[in-house]
Amino acid sequence: MTTLTTLAYLVAASLFIVGLKRLASPRTARGGNRMASLGMFVAVVAALVSQGMLSPVELAAGLALGGAIGLWLARSTEMTSMPELVAAFNGFGGAASALVAGAEVLRAGGTPYREYTEAGETLTLVPDLGPADLAVVAVSVLIGAVTFSGSFVAWGKLRGRSLDSFPGIRLVSIAIALGVIAAAVLLTISGESGNPEMPPLLLAALAVGALLLGVVLVLPIGGADMPVVVALLNSYSGLAAAATGFVLGNVALVVSGALVGASGLILTRIMCDAMNRSLANVLLGGFGAEASSGGSASGAEEERPVRRTTPDDVAVMMSYSQRGYGLAVAQAQHECREMADLLADEGVEVVYAIHPVAGRMPGHMNVLLAEANVPYDQLVEAEEANPDFPQTDVVLVVGANDVVNPSAREDPESPIYGMPILNVDEAQQVIVLKRSMSTGYAGIQNPLFFKDNTQMLFGDAKASLKAIVEELKALQPA
Repeated sequence: MTTLTTLAYLVAASLFIVGLKRLASPRTARGGNRMASLGMFVAVVAALVSQGMLSPVELAAGLALGGAIGLWLARSTEMTSMPELVAAFNGFGGAASALVAGAEVLRAGGTPYREYTEAGETLTLVPDLGPADLAVVAVSVLIGAVTFSGSFVAWGKLRGRSLDSFPGIRLVSIAIALGVIAAAVLLTISGESGNPEMPPLLLAALAVGALLLGVVLVLPIGGADMPVVVALLNSYSGLAAAATGFVLGNVALVVSGALVGASGLILTRIMCDAMNRSLANVLLGGFGAEASSGGSASGAEEERPVRRTTPDDVAVMMSYSQRGYGLAVAQAQHECREMADLLADEGVEVVYAIHPVAGRMPGHMNVLLAEANVPYDQLVEAEEANPDFPQTDVVLVVGANDVVNPSAREDPESPIYGMPILNVDEAQQVIVLKRSMSTGYAGIQNPLFFKDNTQMLFGDAKASLKAIVEELKALQPA
């Protein structure tokens, strides 16, 4: 490795670290993202130039094509579809790591380092791939393939595809996992077997087994746990990249992969803490995979009467309130911001309460509201909002379900019991915007909808908020 390449990797690593630090605040997140992107650009160019793999024209063409695809995805993907895009990116990252690491085995032919002499000149036949190298390759392929297939199962669930589990899937998972572990061990020791065809065959078996393992691991996990799954798969993609960095001897790849892996694991822990559940419970329990009998699941609860309301009644109620909370979701963030501005003009204090696992990926609500230019000081976390709800005149719940379900606080038989929630039921009045009385991801009914201080406004949230905005405008003096 040349001094210039080493310096480039050092610059890239510094940009990764500072960029990641800046992602911790909404005010600096965009700049942090740009810095991390610049770091990856520097690392990629340095790696390709140092290896002499591409001509300048090929390098420029590849960067232009990749940049164009990225720009198209950024402009064409709605903010509400970002979770699916993140899941897909995780999958592609895992696949890239697995393919690059696997290519080293195929390039080496799986045999130890050998030299032979031809016409008096010593020629290198294949690079050295000993047991340690093959062990790292096995780790990279295993994690990368699991990340790829698992991420696209998560993508399908986030897209609303019907991806159901099947009886005995846990036993199937164990059997596949044992087979994958055996293939990884055999691949590790196959370099000394003297059979050059053995490592590629074991590599193929490992890759296929890992792909199947990713599917059966994610398939039984319910939609309510998708934020945790997305964070965990993001961590997996980083670990796969770090392992591939060791295979290639690429410092920048090791650093970037380790940062992604560590930050993903930290985020996964934060998500689990927000749900008051362990990671093992999320991966093995999977509430939301099917409706639970505990916590008043569907059925009889839907036949109980609810208090319905209309956009004009909501507008009047909110315009005369002193303090209100709103939770934005779906594609209604811009209408929610417009409504908040109108209420602020009338002297109403508006605050947005954000639950850590609201939406379909970590930070989803923050991203949506940031897109609508909601002031950062109006966004408050659940632990900050909960003490204020008893003094709040009106809470507007837009589309949320499980994260405002009082069963988590009151019903020990509920599958979400113990999960921290937004205690919106403690406010003076609660208005819930929903399409229907259907359950949330956890598959249980929400007693909030039937409380005396709750009114339901049925319909598309975006259309309902537009109607409320029009009524608020009509209430303002000419």
